[in-house]
Amino acid sequence: MKLRKLSQLALASGIGLAVAAALTACQLVTVDYVFLAGSATTTSGGAIQTFAVDSQSGALRYANNSGTKPVDSGGSSPVALAVDGTYANLYVANQGNNTVVHFTIDGSGNLKNSDSITLPDTPVALAVAPSGSALFVAYGSSSATLAEYSLSSGTIGSAVALQTLTVPGYEGDTVVPTAVTVMANGAGVYATLYDKSAYNPGGTTTSTANPGWVYSFAISSGGGLTATTNSPYRAGVKPSGLAADPANRFLYVVDFASNQMVGFGISSGTTLNYLISGPYKTGNQPSAITIDPRGKFIYVANALDSTVTAYAIDLTTGIPSAAISTTGSSNTSTDTQPNAIVVEPAEARYVYTANTLGNSVSGFRLNTNTGVINQTQDTPYPSEEKPAAIVVIPHGNRSSAIVTQ
Repeated sequence: MKLRKLSQLALASGIGLAVAAALTACQLVTVDYVFLAGSATTTSGGAIQTFAVDSQSGALRYANNSGTKPVDSGGSSPVALAVDGTYANLYVANQGNNTVVHFTIDGSGNLKNSDSITLPDTPVALAVAPSGSALFVAYGSSSATLAEYSLSSGTIGSAVALQTLTVPGYEGDTVVPTAVTVMANGAGVYATLYDKSAYNPGGTTTSTANPGWVYSFAISSGGGLTATTNSPYRAGVKPSGLAADPANRFLYVVDFASNQMVGFGISSGTTLNYLISGPYKTGNQPSAITIDPRGKFIYVANALDSTVTAYAIDLTTGIPSAAISTTGSSNTSTDTQPNAIVVEPAEARYVYTANTLGNSVSGFRLNTNTGVINQTQDTPYPSEEKPAAIVVIPHGNRSSAIVTQ
């Protein structure tokens, strides 16, 4: 059985490479570059692959020889990627050696290792301020810290702020950070965690606290973080991902344990208010969430179902509703266990998931009128093992799709 599985994987990889070669031969126009972080037999054990996105079909092909020679991520078990607003700097968080590594990106999508920092505990999630002045890192394996590091021309500097995240009234509980995101206007940053003392499937629980929380901080003009009044806010049982819309009006959190999405309105800068009709049903074990650059649609990756759920956002209220396809479903199949998801920024027409157990990327074409997605040509696309993070940058003189709200 093991030999058969290996043969299947080899065949899949061979087909993927053949498709990539065929696409390259057609001299297709690249609209974006996709960066994918996963495990590999490199010096450190982590790798970053680069794919080129075809402007007409959304199909992926290897770029810069990354199919056979991926870039070493600088550590093992990479779990998060982030890019700055200039699309010239990429950051990867490696859990194997507790590092965040900075790479520069040239005009052809080539990566060059520039500098790095070592954290006191395990990194979980990354986000970059839109101005490119700060990097936010959520880290911790049994406690949670949100750290802000200064950036200068992409280079990681010293820590500007360190915020210890604890559950109100249960400060001694064991907590685990899960995600972080920055508002598009740079006014605030949000982070999620769950209380392992209160939610621990298969283990003991010692706390009666609410398990899931989202934390809100205002970012000062000179750097530094100030907790928003009434922060933190309850956010289900095990929040696994969050995303703010590009118009800075709404925030959405997916709950891995409850198969739901919690929605918030943003007011007074960074204050959160629950959307009255929520929470909203997702697929099973939602692991990641993204919003398209126009702020019209939400896409949730469901790890257990191996699907993506699509939603249309009511631009007045922020309330999401299922984007139903002609088959009567809001769910579209991916390869096995999608754990990261992104919409490409150049034209906001394609969606991609990193499939951890499928060792692949799944691609989808986005209907910009309805939000419904359909699989792209030749999807899924083979990758290195256990891809866990994915980001996309526009190519050449293209820029992000403009918010029209």
